[in-house]
Amino acid sequence: MKEVYPVIFQKSDGCFVGYIPDFQINTQGIDFAEAIMMARDAIGLMGIDMEEDGEALPKPSPSAQLTLEDCDILAYVDVDFTDYRRRHDMRTVRRNVSLPCWLDAAAERAGINVSAVLQKALKNELNLADA
Repeated sequence: MKEVYPVIFQKSDGCFVGYIPDFQINTQGIDFAEAIMMARDAIGLMGIDMEEDGEALPKPSPSAQLTLEDCDILAYVDVDFTDYRRRHDMRTVRRNVSLPCWLDAAAERAGINVSAVLQKALKNELNLADA
C-alpha cells in the first residue's frame, strides 16, 4: 500500500528537523535530502509497528488542515508500506509444514533446503520478486 504524507521541516542548527503530523513523530537529517529519507524511514517503521498492533494507518492530512509557521517547509513523502516491510522486516518465523515422509527423506538425501524451496515457491506463487 502506497501513501504520501505531509512533513513539516524547519532548518535548525545546521540540520533539517521534520515533524510528521499524521504519526505525531519527529525526525531529522544533516541536509534536506537526508531529512526526507529519514522521514520516509520513520513513517515506514511506525507503519509496521501500527500494523503489527492491529491499528489502522492514518490517512494523510490535507495540506489545508496543517498550520505552518513562516520558516516552515512543507514537503510530501511517499511510502510504500508493502515494499518497506519486505526490505526491512527480515525476521524469520517458524511454520509447521506437513510433507509426506518419503518426500522429506528424498529432499534430505538430495541435500535440498526445504525452507529455501518453500520460500522460492511462495514468492513465485505470489508473483513477488526477490527483495
